[in-house]
Amino acid sequence: MASSRKMVEFFYDIVSPYSWMAFEVLCRYKNVWNIDLKFKPAYLGGVMHGSGNRPPGMVPNKFHYMTKDLERVSGYFGVPLYPPSDVFEAMFEKGTLNAMRFVTAVAEKEKEGDVLVERVSRELWKRIWSTDQDVTQPASLTEAGLKAGLSANEVEELLILSKSQQIKDKLKSVTQEALDYQSFGLPFIVCHVNGKAEVFFGSDRFELMAHRIGEKWVGPHPVKS
Repeated sequence: MASSRKMVEFFYDIVSPYSWMAFEVLCRYKNVWNIDLKFKPAYLGGVMHGSGNRPPGMVPNKFHYMTKDLERVSGYFGVPLYPPSDVFEAMFEKGTLNAMRFVTAVAEKEKEGDVLVERVSRELWKRIWSTDQDVTQPASLTEAGLKAGLSANEVEELLILSKSQQIKDKLKSVTQEALDYQSFGLPFIVCHVNGKAEVFFGSDRFELMAHRIGEKWVGPHPVKS
């Protein structure tokens, strides 16, 4: 008899390149492992502030390490990551608040399923972490939405919705959910196993995660394996 499906919540912000790595791996495994994957767009700035943490980019040695490490993980996970020309500006000056409100609006509008949330999130990650494009302006969000398969009318509706108090509150609420799980950064993955929440930080805990949920980790490309 097949075991009951485990719910896996994935808290992320497209400002985080490591979140992109974890996102792609979980998308590959969602039909391999016996899981229900729930995307939880959150705001990394709120998680860092709420937990009292400091961004690694603010610590010179960590920033230097992260620059080298992203080259390695990009190749390992098979994700086309090319950091923007000015990483500090992209991450800390421009930020992704508007983008994450847009993703939240997509999630709120979609309700059932997560196909559009997945596609829109991926297009936004590509813009900031692959093609060095803006993710803050309405025109940028429109382009990402259209590439993700939304119509022009749907994008316009989502842009309006993303500015509403409803969506601002929703993003704050999901960010608080992550903090309630004692998150201190993103990506943050919560696996619900036998009524308990097992939490994992980062994009390098899949082998341990698989062990805890009773599945097998066969590397970052399960179909090829």
